[in-house]
Amino acid sequence: MRNSPPRKGVAQRLQDAAARLAAAHQGRERFGPLPSPLAPRTAEDAYAIQDEFVALLARTRGAIAGYKIALSSAEMQRFVGLDTPLAGVMLESTLHRTPARVRAADYARLIVEFELAVQIAVDLPGADAPYTRDDVAAAIGAVMPALEIADDRNADYTELARHPFDLIADNCWNEGAVLGVPIERWREIDLAVARGVATINGRAVGEGVGAAALGHPLDAVAWVANHLAAHGRGLVFRDVVITGSIITSKFPRAGDLVEFSLENLGKVELRVD
Repeated sequence: MRNSPPRKGVAQRLQDAAARLAAAHQGRERFGPLPSPLAPRTAEDAYAIQDEFVALLARTRGAIAGYKIALSSAEMQRFVGLDTPLAGVMLESTLHRTPARVRAADYARLIVEFELAVQIAVDLPGADAPYTRDDVAAAIGAVMPALEIADDRNADYTELARHPFDLIADNCWNEGAVLGVPIERWREIDLAVARGVATINGRAVGEGVGAAALGHPLDAVAWVANHLAAHGRGLVFRDVVITGSIITSKFPRAGDLVEFSLENLGKVELRVD
């Protein structure tokens, strides 16, 4: 994500890096750092590669339909060797409504995360940044539970801190999301204390509250809006933002039924074939 086009030589490197990522995904290769000549050198460099990679994916997956925030807790940031959350892009065909199904065979290693999602009802242009929690609250039309679908491609998590920018370049592993029924009367609910419970095949596998996402889910939305603004972009009508997992990631297998309920906000489910 950048403000101005890069020089021709730089542009070619970004395109080559994106093509290498696309090939790695297509071949179900294990996640690892890009080759040295293509590897991102800074966070901004990594987001520029992400742009190119997302553009390649959009050819078959459709237009940008929303965003994710990754590393929404200080603990996860330290684990990866960064001091800030990360942003990823979600494309139109990868957003599903509950109940949804995916095939385990379509991923190197499927990950599911348990999140609160918001749908934007009023544009938040970059020119009006910075945004606060109250600012984004006024622009949100609906809130719902969500399951993020991701693929870590069998990453060695002990190595992430050595190459943290590669996670950005790889679109933070996002492969879409399953969205619950939109709740328009969400302002009556205290999202920070809303309790979420995750189950797999009916067995509880974790629980958490909304505040686990950057202190408050709407602070996560504000962070995404300000991140986009810093790169000359903004959230727009109908964009969906998933605000960070409030429960530790799970690795479902074929045959599993994953369910996530959020207090007063309903339930979302995903069947893995």
